[in-house]
Amino acid sequence: MKKSSQKKNSFITLLSSFLILSLATILISQSYTKNLSGKYESAKEGNFLGKIVSVPPEIKDNNKAVLAEYTGNGNKHIYIDLSKQTLYAYEDDHLVYTFLISSGKWYPTPTGDFNIWIKVKYTKMSGGNPNTNTYYYLPNVPYVMYFSNDQIAQSRGFGLHGTYWHENFGHPMSHGCVNMRTADAETLYYWTNPKVLAKNTTYASKDDPGTPITIYGEAPKE
Repeated sequence: MKKSSQKKNSFITLLSSFLILSLATILISQSYTKNLSGKYESAKEGNFLGKIVSVPPEIKDNNKAVLAEYTGNGNKHIYIDLSKQTLYAYEDDHLVYTFLISSGKWYPTPTGDFNIWIKVKYTKMSGGNPNTNTYYYLPNVPYVMYFSNDQIAQSRGFGLHGTYWHENFGHPMSHGCVNMRTADAETLYYWTNPKVLAKNTTYASKDDPGTPITIYGEAPKE
């Protein structure tokens, strides 16, 4: 009887340990992501140039209402004037949107003609170097529209996206991407091609090619 009780207690202890470890794994996977150093960091907080930034609730909870609608009409084209830090969105010959942006400061935003090749509603971005105060770790970057061409490969990771870690639009502030106010990026995300069909990731295709983007000018030296 004593041996049976000991075996039962051992089994309960083993089961409890397993459940605790499983719960810890789930919590880590949901609340944290790995940074460039392999350390876990909170998915609700980021780091931009040594400053801790919080992910807004409407972003991290993934429940922000869709404000823009995809029309699917007309020929769409985005122009970005780096010298004016301004984006212009045209449909046929009509100017539909004008938004302030922040282009590359620590690394230049490429110029030329591009196309959106993938749209991702939320993604993590990280890079830079802590030793030069350029490190950034930004979870849940919203409304990302990656662009590329024959010279700038998709793997380079340049894109237009929403920004929650600064409000200095109209001035260079990025590591190469085109920073936008989150509401403005959301509008473009649903206005541009390819049409958003998937929950998080939408690829351009032959039947639904990505909206062309032309980037020109030279960013101010600030």
